[in-house]
Amino acid sequence: MSGQGYEELIVLNRKLDELLTRFHDLKTEAEVLRKSNEVLDRMLHERDERIKELETRYERVKLTGALLGEGENATEAKKKITELVREIDRCVALINR
Repeated sequence: MSGQGYEELIVLNRKLDELLTRFHDLKTEAEVLRKSNEVLDRMLHERDERIKELETRYERVKLTGALLGEGENATEAKKKITELVREIDRCVALINR
């Protein structure tokens, strides 16, 4: 093999080693990011569940306040109770079919 061909082979081998190293580094980084993404997705899901829970509790507190006759919530409570009664009536009608 000629001197120039040998030097080109050495350069190609060096570039191949650099590419393989970069590939492995990127593969490792991708795995770390994937795991981080899974953790963040889990945290987001937990936060969404917590928000739903708090919204439910808030609605209960509003309803309780309304039933106790506290301000504008009384009207909302009456509407909510009416909706619930209608829903119960629909369920009873479905059961009686």
